[in-house]
Amino acid sequence: MTFWEAMLLVVGGIAAGTINTMAGGGSLLTVPLLVLAGVPGNVANGSNRVGVLTSSLVATWSFRRQGLDVVRRAVPVLIPVVAGSIIGAAVVGQLADETFEKVFGVLMIPLLVVSFWPRAPRVDAGERFGATGSSIMFFLVGLYGGAFQAGVGLLLVAALSRSGFDLVNANAVKVVITIALALSALPVFIVNDQVAWGPALVLAAGFAAGGFVGARLTVKGGERLLRPVLLLAVVALSGRLVGWW
Repeated sequence: MTFWEAMLLVVGGIAAGTINTMAGGGSLLTVPLLVLAGVPGNVANGSNRVGVLTSSLVATWSFRRQGLDVVRRAVPVLIPVVAGSIIGAAVVGQLADETFEKVFGVLMIPLLVVSFWPRAPRVDAGERFGATGSSIMFFLVGLYGGAFQAGVGLLLVAALSRSGFDLVNANAVKVVITIALALSALPVFIVNDQVAWGPALVLAAGFAAGGFVGARLTVKGGERLLRPVLLLAVVALSGRLVGWW
């Protein structure tokens, strides 16, 4: 890894950490950057989790400092999300790099569809979290997040919004769930020797700064700022899927 590759990872991490905190899809930037720095595709997928964990921890701390009760509100969905994450990480770890990249592209399609679903009316989220259908929904989100990570933030925002959260609280709760996703999936990648620690830690430094910035912007800007950011994130996913960049 050269000096310029390291700088690119730091800058990319700042951008991705901010995007992930405010919407999702930041890993669509950082996984290719890791590959550009010479990290194989599946190892890049595992290495990226270190940065995602770092930015989510910093963002959660920042949200709490700004008065959002994020941890308690995330607890009801953690079990199905973590269960799905462990299974997803174990399955994708068995794929070859080329297979991973192809599957990654195909799974962007349902992500885009879910992101455009109309949001459900705001209700007591606890009522929906107790339903079997809600548990299945968050298990599937965890399954995807454990396997691929990139774009899982958009899925979580969509699922949380349909469970009654406004966008600000949905994004705040999302980062707590992302911590659980990363903590449950990262050990699987470590055991499979699919983490390149040098590039991963450099990227994580940028991710941490981005997590702080993203949390501040989320609370200060509110839904008026979050809606266009979410739209841009979905457009970016779509463009990547059809090969525009």
